[in-house]
Amino acid sequence: MRPARIDVHAHFLPDFYRQAMLDAGYSEPDGIRAIPPWDETSALALMDELNIETAILSISSPGVRFGDAGAAARLARRVNDEAARIREAHPGRFGLFASLPVPDVDAAVEELRYALDTLGANGVVLESNSRGVYLGDPMLEPLYAELNARRSTLFIHPTTPCGTDLSFGYPKPLLEFMFDSTRAVTHMILSGVLDRYPEMTVIMPHAGAALPVLAARIELLMPLLASPDRAGPPDIRGALRKLHFDLAGAPVPELLGALLQVTGIENIHYGSDYPYTPAHACLELADRIDRTPLLDDDALTRVLTTNSRKLL
Repeated sequence: MRPARIDVHAHFLPDFYRQAMLDAGYSEPDGIRAIPPWDETSALALMDELNIETAILSISSPGVRFGDAGAAARLARRVNDEAARIREAHPGRFGLFASLPVPDVDAAVEELRYALDTLGANGVVLESNSRGVYLGDPMLEPLYAELNARRSTLFIHPTTPCGTDLSFGYPKPLLEFMFDSTRAVTHMILSGVLDRYPEMTVIMPHAGAALPVLAARIELLMPLLASPDRAGPPDIRGALRKLHFDLAGAPVPELLGALLQVTGIENIHYGSDYPYTPAHACLELADRIDRTPLLDDDALTRVLTTNSRKLL
């Protein structure tokens, strides 16, 4: 029998959040056909079918910023309180990555402290960009400093890129989510965020997106970054060995094969991406991970359970 899973990439959509999306014109968020259905009972049923012991809930794209800064702060507080309620209603089955009302950094730091200190959140979630503020932007330094001081976890989730729409009318998760994750985390590495905040754990989604494949190219072009005010080029390989990654999406075999070339098995975690990945697809993708020859029994146990239990 396969070991129980811990799911670090699981979403929830309480009714009030769904209504906030609809009120803000997000009936087809990021170009998908519709907001997927979600409720506690269905989520638990799928978790039982997948042998998921605990799912860490987070709000997916487009996050909580639909109106002004005050509305975003209120919605972040409400979804975080709701995730904590769900966790308490089903002991041991759920955790939470708290939403933050970025790019209002002062309000985001306040919500981070509330989520970690009062709610006992497992960490926080940030999208790959927040209205064009990408993850290497100096504006976010107070957030990173707080996470670093608490040795807490940042879970990154992709969203629609900011700027010119190059999706050609296709849903953004098809390609653009992967590119925006790659862009955002590369920006974090090159701007030195991971070096300045070594006690902050960062989980990159979807097996690292395109970053493992592009690591050698980034290294090759690193001399272009040389300037008198730089202490030295960032260590791309070192950063990839430090980052954590989930296996949401379709990582087997191509993405997982590339990921295993740049990081250790101890940094890889299971993720379902439910409900944005439908239940039937979650089952199929989990089976692919269970059966892949890229992971022996020990490695599979670490990916499904041990690594996440140690981290969270």
